[in-house]
Amino acid sequence: MEETQAPPTSPPAADDVAPANPKRKLVFVFMSAGFVLVGVAVAIWWWLVGRWYESTEDAYVQGDLVALTPQIPGIVVRINADETALVRAGEPVVELDRADTKTQLAHAEAVLAQTIRRVRQLFANVEALRATVTLRQAELRRAREDLARRTGLPDSGAVSEEELKHARAGVETAAAALQEAREQLAASESLVSHTTTKDHPDVAQAGAQVRAAYLAAHRTSLVAPVDGYIANRTVQVGQQIAAGTPLLAIVPLTDVWVDANFKETELAHVRIGQPATLISDLYGDDVEYRGRVVGLAPGTGAAFALLPPQNATGNWIKIVQRLPVRIELDREQLEQHPLRIGLSMNVKIDTHDRSGPTLAPAPSTTPAATTTVYDGVLSAADDLVTAIITANLDPSETQVAPQLVSK
Repeated sequence: MEETQAPPTSPPAADDVAPANPKRKLVFVFMSAGFVLVGVAVAIWWWLVGRWYESTEDAYVQGDLVALTPQIPGIVVRINADETALVRAGEPVVELDRADTKTQLAHAEAVLAQTIRRVRQLFANVEALRATVTLRQAELRRAREDLARRTGLPDSGAVSEEELKHARAGVETAAAALQEAREQLAASESLVSHTTTKDHPDVAQAGAQVRAAYLAAHRTSLVAPVDGYIANRTVQVGQQIAAGTPLLAIVPLTDVWVDANFKETELAHVRIGQPATLISDLYGDDVEYRGRVVGLAPGTGAAFALLPPQNATGNWIKIVQRLPVRIELDREQLEQHPLRIGLSMNVKIDTHDRSGPTLAPAPSTTPAATTTVYDGVLSAADDLVTAIITANLDPSETQVAPQLVSK
């Protein structure tokens, strides 16, 4: 069979081609113009506004974790605050058993009282030995006068040789007794010279032991050093704890700050003192915090990591590093809208004023943190020592620091 071939198709005539759609061209022109306008608007916005701000979402709330640790060992008998509870500075949070410290304090008080009485005896011995020296001086004068009377008589045999020997021996004995009394007086004066009963070295040493025992007894009550909220409590009632064992943490939420981790390419114009606005994921856009840049970290986060990266390898890939920037928050806003440590923040820094430094120009003249809850403890111990000394002194006693007698 012969195959039937289709007749060849002739190309369409030029008049049959569809004309171009004018609406399509118009849409393309408008779209192109729109893209150009958007690009110009973005460029204008960046030039007028955008280039003056640096922002990041890699920012988190940070704060102090004040660890409460005992200064003495003991057994926990009471815990006054639990997790999330508010404590004020100076309030007792954890209390230890006081039996041992009370006993030690009572013993130290008794030793101080006994020491004062012994020192008073030393002063009394000095006065007694002075009287003995005066007595021995009188005896020596009398012995010399007796000898002078016997040696001054005419040689008529009225005084025997034996009597003269006894007179001379009496002078020598009186002189030796006087010398012995002076030595004893000097030895006693060396124990109390240039001092009084109140400031005698033995009394000062016993008073120091009373102060140490008083401080140990006071430290059985662990007080909060700052206002804050309890977190990370690990201590339990009945637990035997050693000195320095972390028991819990106190978080002062009114003093938190934000560490914003900016890329190293974004820090060219960031300066200390520049204002910042912050938004927390906790409150959203309804609450905008005011802040201020207070410092830039001396190293990147990778440099201070537990395992810093080792870039001296053959398989090296450049990664843009981030540098923490510390931002101080407004205290009044924190009281109205408190934050918690670890919350995420969106940070925007206004870099219009670029005259500030990038590093602190001088050391800070104010402490970063301070507490006054321990200030009055030593003065109370001093008052206790003074009371014990006063109670064991003779009310009519007015001792003056004695001076060494000349031999």
